[in-house]
Amino acid sequence: MKDVKVNGRSIEDRSIEVYEEMGDQHISTSIDTPMRDDAFDRTDDEKVELIEEHFRQIMEVLGLDLTDDSLKGTPYRVAKMYVKEIFSGLNPANRPKIALFDNKYQYSQMLVEKNILLQSTCEHHFLPIYGVAHVAYISSGKVIGLSKINRLVQYYAKRPQVQERLSTQILEELKSALETDDIAVYIDAKHMCVSTRGIKDISSSTVTTAYGGKFLEESYRREFLEAIRS
Repeated sequence: MKDVKVNGRSIEDRSIEVYEEMGDQHISTSIDTPMRDDAFDRTDDEKVELIEEHFRQIMEVLGLDLTDDSLKGTPYRVAKMYVKEIFSGLNPANRPKIALFDNKYQYSQMLVEKNILLQSTCEHHFLPIYGVAHVAYISSGKVIGLSKINRLVQYYAKRPQVQERLSTQILEELKSALETDDIAVYIDAKHMCVSTRGIKDISSSTVTTAYGGKFLEESYRREFLEAIRS
């Protein structure tokens, strides 16, 4: 590929530029998390074993001494962490079970669950994203246990993400679970791919929103934003 020149540059060089641009601009290609059809052909234990092997190779390329007591268990620890923890949201088997209840209180105003701890991973550099999510809904006759909202946020956060997609996925999941379009999602998060590399801006955060139903109306949005900022 290096011998093929386009505008004085090889195709490989142009590909690298595209990769860098997508990462720096936090560009997403899909509302759905990009997954292969065979993503779950291997068991979690098989995935841990393979990732452990490959991460050991990465550490060796970096020149680290894997015979050192502090380092020799790191490939396994990283592999287990990837599969069982920080990327556990990739597996549909880990999707929280949702139970709805009749709205016996006849509560018809918005319910806001604010300051939900959010920890995710940037899919462009595999560096942490951390912040808070605020979620609101207006009951259509059913209500959901409050902790289930937190669990749904964490389920979609525990995968390689871009924040815009994460906001939309939470919105669409809650629409389906609660059988209403009246959902609002607000995420305020810091990206370590911004603070530790590239521009290295440690002060900025990223805000994304996703609104459905009544929250597309200014009055409802205003009430929601006032509630989460109070």
